Amino acid sequence: MLTSTYTLVALSVEQARARVDLQALLDRWRPAAWWGEPPAAHQYEAACAALRQVSDACQWRKLDKFVLPALRRRGADAGALLAELDALSRRAHAARMAAQAAAADGDPGCLGALEECCELLLERLEREERELLPLARTLICGDHWFTIANQMLAHDTVQNEHRDAGRGVVRGIAGPEVSVRKSAVSPPVAPIVN
Repeated sequence: MLTSTYTLVALSVEQARARVDLQALLDRWRPAAWWGEPPAAHQYEAACAALRQVSDACQWRKLDKFVLPALRRRGADAGALLAELDALSRRAHAARMAAQAAAADGDPGCLGALEECCELLLERLEREERELLPLARTLICGDHWFTIANQMLAHDTVQNEHRDAGRGVVRGIAGPEVSVRKSAVSPPVAPIVN
């Protein structure tokens, strides 16, 4: 029970982050938010780049990587809801492609397509929280929640190591570009174990 609760809380945090990112993008680029001159062509391209980043983040969440495959293995129990969520994703992708095509042409319709994509992704997030997560709680057994939680922790560890390696930090020890001098006064740095 604790494992499923931990996993669902972690998924909810990720859902909230995705919702905030989508809403911020929508607030920034909603067609009605522009007063005076319409955006320039390069601004449409910037909007589409931001949309691509947020959309990709929505598609690569832990829910998609770990929970949805477990639900798909359950067959008909979750099949109808998963099909509806997949349809929302396909419609959002089509709207994103329309936004990119319009941006390439300098067409102000880009912002309408961007708005449609964001609204569809927000609807998907809402339905996942309202319908999918409660369904997952009932359909996925306790042992499998433990497996999912382990996969999520391993995924986080790999991401943190890759992020740290890019900054020159490995397991909590600063890389040589930070300081190569040792001080007799400073205590040794103990590695941080995640």
